Parts: sequence; structure tokens; C-alpha cells
Amino acid sequence: MDKLKAYLIGFLIVVVAIAAGIVWYGGWKLLLQVILTLGFLLVTLMLLFFTALTLYAESWKYGAVLAILTAISGYGTYLSVTWQKLEIVGGIIAFFVLALLFGVWYISEPDLSLADRFRSAEKLEKMGRYKAAARKYEKAGNYLKAAEMYEKLSWMESAAWAYEKAGKYEKAAEIYEALYEKEKDTYYLKEAHEYWKKAGDMERAAKALERYAEEEPWFWEDVAKLYEELGNEEKGREAWERALEYYQKEAEEEGVFWEDVGNIARKLGKEDLAREAYQKFLEYCLKEAEEDPMWWKHVAEAYEYLGEKEKAEEARRKYEEYRAKIMKANEETSHFPGEEKEKA
Repeated sequence: MDKLKAYLIGFLIVVVAIAAGIVWYGGWKLLLQVILTLGFLLVTLMLLFFTALTLYAESWKYGAVLAILTAISGYGTYLSVTWQKLEIVGGIIAFFVLALLFGVWYISEPDLSLADRFRSAEKLEKMGRYKAAARKYEKAGNYLKAAEMYEKLSWMESAAWAYEKAGKYEKAAEIYEALYEKEKDTYYLKEAHEYWKKAGDMERAAKALERYAEEEPWFWEDVAKLYEELGNEEKGREAWERALEYYQKEAEEEGVFWEDVGNIARKLGKEDLAREAYQKFLEYCLKEAEEDPMWWKHVAEAYEYLGEKEKAEEARRKYEEYRAKIMKANEETSHFPGEEKEKA
């Protein structure tokens, strides 16, 4: 049994013991009086806190409502303590139960006015209350109509979301492309790419991702792979050239990218550039291996790229020795103190 469960059981035992003591001392009537008093007192203190907080925030309307509720709860506390007018106490309890149910119902559709809650989505649409109609259509699962309402409101991102829920991915993609033209935020191109993929239009997906890569060049490699999947070798090669250009710039700042330069250059048939890039990648890895032996693995890869198999095997041997050493150290530290003596 964990500590939390033990604490809970202990708390319940104490509560039951106190309740039994109250019944033994004053009967069930006294127990009911204590429960009602404590319940009303707790609600009163809670409402008093939120009333003060609301008034401090200068929300006078809600502050006044909470103040009235606090006064009613306080009166219920007084009647419970003095044990009088029990019919009023019962009425107050019924009032708070109904208020709670109303609050839950109201919060379930916070964007709708009280009157709109009783109108159909179609009626709200005819009245030109498109926001309320959209919410109603959403609740009914009619996301296509909800999307139309959002478009009438010019809430285009909400419309795209609704079209997605309706399975109209191409409409969502078109909206995101239009949003990019308006806002010039590349996020919309990325979203358009994803939705064109969901719609099964890989050609449009590739075009959207290509436009995205113009501003986020890290994605040129993805563009190239996508065009290759589509069988468009010309566009694929253009994208690989752009990816190569990007990685060359990155490699000048961070040497680890020389591997990518080499791989892409080899793919494009630029063997001289590929070999030069692999050589620089090797130099980078050798330097890193001086500080962190884990890099011997990449040193081996670099030698393999350059066709130097013997040196690759030597580097791989150093990596395996280091890996074995680390695993042995981990096994030793995993034993508890004195474990070996006990086994002996």
C-alpha cells in the first residue's frame, strides 16, 4: 500500500470516528446540523473570497452577483447553526443545486446568449448571427456548415479547422495558402503543405513546401525527396541543388554539416565536391573525437565515405573499445553496495 492510499484510509477512519462520536453524543439530528453548518460555512467562505477578488478586479456586475450569493449562503449558515426554519434551509440548498446546474449548462456554450441557446442553427444563420450559428453547427457535428459561417465572419483559421473536421482538406489548404498571401507568414505554407498531403494532392503539397523552403531553406531536402516521389526529376534536382547550397553555408559555421554536403554532392554526381566535403567532415570528426570518443563512430563513417577501409576499421575498433568500457562501467555502478559480497 502506498503512502497516499494509507493517508486517505486514515483520513476516512478519522471522519467516520468523529461522525460516530457526534451521533453517540447528540444523535443523527446533531450530525445533520454539523454537516449543514460546515457545508454552508465552506461555501460562504469560498464565495466571500471570490467576491472580494472580483470587486478588487473592478468587475462590479459579477461582484454584485457573488455578493448576493454570499449573503444567501451566510444566512443558510446562520439557520443551520441556530437550527431553525429548516424549510428555508432546504430551499437554499435547492437554490444552490439549481444554480450549479445552470452554471454548468451556461459554461458549456459560453459564446451564446441566453436567447440564442434556444434557437436552432438554421434560425441563427437566417438572423445573421453567424458566430452563434457556427457554434451550434459545431455542436451538432455539421462542421461543413460551421466552416461556411466562419468564412462569412472572415474567421479564416477557424474555417480551416472546421473544414479539416469535415474532411475537406483541400478547402483547408486553399485557405492557408490565401492566408499566406495576405499575412506573409510562412507558418501558413507549412499548414497548406500538410493539408494538401491529407487531401492526396501531392503535387500541390510539393509546391506549397517549395514556397515554404524559399524562406526556411532547411526544408529543401524534403522538397527534393517529395518531387522524386512524384517522378519529377527536373524539379527534384533543382531542389537538391538548393539543399546543397544551404548545407554548404551551414557547414562553414558548423562542420558536422559537411557530411550532408558530401551526400548531396555525390547524389548530384559532383564527386570532387563530395570528396572534399567528406575530407572536411573527417577533420571535424577527428577533432571532436579528441574530446569525446563517441565520435570515433563518425570517424569510421567518414573514412568509409573516402574509401579508406583499413582506417575505417581502426576507427570502428576504437569506438567499440570505448563502448565496451562504458557498458562495463554502467554494469558496475548498477550493483548495490555489498551485492558482490553477498553473492560470494
